[in-house]
Amino acid sequence: MKTLKRLLYNLFLCLLFVGPLLRLPAQETAVNREELERNLAPVEFINYAGPQDRIETLDQIRSLGTALGTVIRGGINRAGSAGRYFVIHSVSSPEGDKLDADIFGLGIDVGVDHIRNLRLIIQGYLEAAYEYSPRDAALLAEYATIYNAVFRGTGDYFSSRYKNPVMENITPERAGISIRFDEWPGQTLMLIPLGTGAPGSLSALDTTILTSPEVVEELRGEDDRGIAQRKEMVDLKEREAGEAEQRAALQREAIVEEEARIAQERTEAAQERTEAAQERAEIAQERRQVQQAQAEGRATPEETRQAEEQLAEREQALDQREAETAQREQDLDRQEQVLEEKEQEAQASEDFADRKIAEAQQERADIARDQQELLNRPPQGAGAGVVGVRLTAPDSPLGRIVRMDTDSKAEIKTSDLNTVNARTFTSLGGKLIAAAGENRGTGAIRLIVINPATLEMDKQGNDPISPESLLWTRGNDLYAITSAGGGLYLARFNTDLELQVRSTVTVHPFASVTFNGDSILTQRSDGALVILDGGTLAER
Repeated sequence: MKTLKRLLYNLFLCLLFVGPLLRLPAQETAVNREELERNLAPVEFINYAGPQDRIETLDQIRSLGTALGTVIRGGINRAGSAGRYFVIHSVSSPEGDKLDADIFGLGIDVGVDHIRNLRLIIQGYLEAAYEYSPRDAALLAEYATIYNAVFRGTGDYFSSRYKNPVMENITPERAGISIRFDEWPGQTLMLIPLGTGAPGSLSALDTTILTSPEVVEELRGEDDRGIAQRKEMVDLKEREAGEAEQRAALQREAIVEEEARIAQERTEAAQERTEAAQERAEIAQERRQVQQAQAEGRATPEETRQAEEQLAEREQALDQREAETAQREQDLDRQEQVLEEKEQEAQASEDFADRKIAEAQQERADIARDQQELLNRPPQGAGAGVVGVRLTAPDSPLGRIVRMDTDSKAEIKTSDLNTVNARTFTSLGGKLIAAAGENRGTGAIRLIVINPATLEMDKQGNDPISPESLLWTRGNDLYAITSAGGGLYLARFNTDLELQVRSTVTVHPFASVTFNGDSILTQRSDGALVILDGGTLAER
């Protein structure tokens, strides 16, 4: 039966891979509509996207999670510091179909401000705690953050799916993760659902709940429908099924061997009882003969006594053998009970494999449908439209870089870069340049170069820029107000954002710049006008 099911599944995959060549009927993705009607807010993570005061390597970021995972892997149920990153490993007795979980918390002093870095930390944790490969750990980390953002603030959802000890470690208002990075510190308790919880198992985490319909719908909301991540998850689930099938096969093999051994021992015990019964009958027959010989005078009293003693010794030895046989049979009864439990475990492994295969089949069908829709979607030119800044708050000059179609006025591309000072956005020397960033956490305000194709940051300058500074250009020179040693100075940069020269006098935070021949007119820190040399920026 298992072989037939696997053959049918392989046939399904073959048909699926040629699916894009066929015209698929338009139909709704098969999801639980009741689940989707929770009116949950859409997930679009608002990250700090701009220059950084301190740049850490990927390995340094991932190591934060690796350190936590190493502690949990060592058998300790709590790791980290309550003020920074910490994990509570909550595993307890069964409660129906409710789950255990790892609670991944962000304390008030954490510096993470971008979802990709948080996922990298979680990836390191999963690699160390459960021996997932870097690829699988990265995938699960991405799903875990979306899952926790989708169900943020839905205490009834979490309490209906997780065991009581898990819920005792969280509060409803902190459960999950906010979509805003500035609401992460001290307000985040992410639940990582555990499956087997066993290091080295592909099912250490529960991938079924991580791929809840709401989570998949969020991925489908991406421009690319989340095809790559969804394909990787299907691959993981298929490998989970294969692992479970292999485990079930080994369990079945061990059960067959155990059943044969128990049957053999039962036969031997039955034979022992038969032999014991025969020997007891012989003892009874010999006792009658001894008693008859004594009655007929053919045996002396001493001979009779000795014969009775020998028969009694044989009976005592026989009683011991029968007791040992009875104990052996009781042990076999207990072993058969254990075998029944192993049988249930094997059946559970097979059922788990069947469930994962069914999930993978459905998800592959959904992916194929979405791929066909993407193929039918009219292409959009990567360089079409104009690039500008969309302000994101009414009381701030900061905004997000977008590309807008000049005819439809629709945004055809949106950048992750969301801390660009709109008053400084300019084009110079064929480059898009602006001041961007915020002075919070590890963030910093720097000059940046923006890639016109990707709309992301190609480069950041090294010098801190005043939050109130504008940008002024003359030729291929760029001027901005920079801070140094507690004061503000007018500085000139080249198009590579390299500092060329800085004024010898401090300037006002809201200073303006007027070019007049080889001179520059601006304002001192006290607001008074000052004339600077256009070359040296020294006071004239």
